[in-house]
Amino acid sequence: MNLFDPIFRCEPIAKLFRDDNFLQRMLDFEAALAAAEATSGVIPSFAANVIAAKCRVELFDKQQLAEAAALAGNLAIPVVKQLKALIASENKDVAGFVHWGATSQDATDTALVLQLREALDLISADIEKLCDALAQMADRHRLTPIVARTLMQHAIPTTLGMKFAGWLDVLMRHRERFREMQKRCLVLQFGGAAGTLAALGAQGPVIAKHLSEQLKLPLPQIPWHSHRDRLSEIATTLGLLTGTLGKISQDIALHMQTEIDELREPAEENRGGSSTMPHKRNPVACAIILAAATRVPGIVATMLSAMLQQDERGLGGWHAEWETLPEIVCLSAGALHHLANVVPRLEIDVNRMSENLNLTKGLIFTEAINAALGEKISRSQARDFIDAASQRAIKEKRHLRDVINDDQKIAKHLSSQELDSLFDPRNYTGSSSEFIDRVLENHKSQKNI
Repeated sequence: MNLFDPIFRCEPIAKLFRDDNFLQRMLDFEAALAAAEATSGVIPSFAANVIAAKCRVELFDKQQLAEAAALAGNLAIPVVKQLKALIASENKDVAGFVHWGATSQDATDTALVLQLREALDLISADIEKLCDALAQMADRHRLTPIVARTLMQHAIPTTLGMKFAGWLDVLMRHRERFREMQKRCLVLQFGGAAGTLAALGAQGPVIAKHLSEQLKLPLPQIPWHSHRDRLSEIATTLGLLTGTLGKISQDIALHMQTEIDELREPAEENRGGSSTMPHKRNPVACAIILAAATRVPGIVATMLSAMLQQDERGLGGWHAEWETLPEIVCLSAGALHHLANVVPRLEIDVNRMSENLNLTKGLIFTEAINAALGEKISRSQARDFIDAASQRAIKEKRHLRDVINDDQKIAKHLSSQELDSLFDPRNYTGSSSEFIDRVLENHKSQKNI
């Protein structure tokens, strides 16, 4: 079923995990193995050239491979069999050198790592794009007041730049995780039947070194057939990223509600409309991202469960990874791509933010007034006075400023000028500018790494 692919997937990454590309990466492993063995003197150089010439996906019958894999238990066995047959039709002796000393899991795992290397580079580029956009937006809107909402209710004023800086800060942590994870997890898999490379004798480690150089993949200290922490780390890192993407998209969707209407996804033809209600402008990108954020955690759990593999080679757990990790990558990448395209083009309604700041008729300033009054009388008394004034403002549906003006117990301690300042949202954003500066400085320093 491919109809939903354009919705949930990013095409440059999705195509990396399609049949042709996976098969080609397996063949890349076989060609590189032959080259490494020729360099090590284990097989003739001409044999490596013949093998490499046949390691082209278009030469293979994919339907036949799929049917044979169902009987063989993995795809590598029929791939190697077809490769040998292709070569044997021209040179039977060379066919015997195909896959020499390797096992099915070496070809399958390394092919996956090669796919992941490409995919994670593209994902990292989208993280970078999103971080750069948010850095500019945080700086531009560092003084733009907006209601801070806690437990879905109006709290106190904050700034839009502070909100953007919060999004940027967490995404930079993901950027750091990605850099560390890529170095640690994208390594060669090559261990032969049980991880000892016994079939290659004393040449095993030498061939492994040459193979890692051929594929430009780091050589791990030891083969990792049944130790799946690296792949699970990739899955969990993507799971964390997708959770953050979901949080940000949820924020945007909440701010797109008719009653709030402070942020909007960009307006485009055929974007976000309703089949029956022409007036609607739906947060469609947010919906897609939230769908991914809903699906990914459960799939990540499958990867964690699949770590329970037996002895030197696992039964079932390894097999459970084949479709699971690519699904996580594709969903996460699709969600990120949507957000990276939407955030820089968000429509920001500053006037609506100002209107919403006044919805509570001054009640969002109670903390500020209480703090100011508490400097002139006891804090407990100040709290009692402001609580009473707030309840009166709510009951009488009046602005808190008017209620305070009529309440001499408060008004005699706070001048009109002081009240003007206290009821100005720009004067109660705390250390938001300093926090924004810290985040932007961190962003700048990370880019220079």
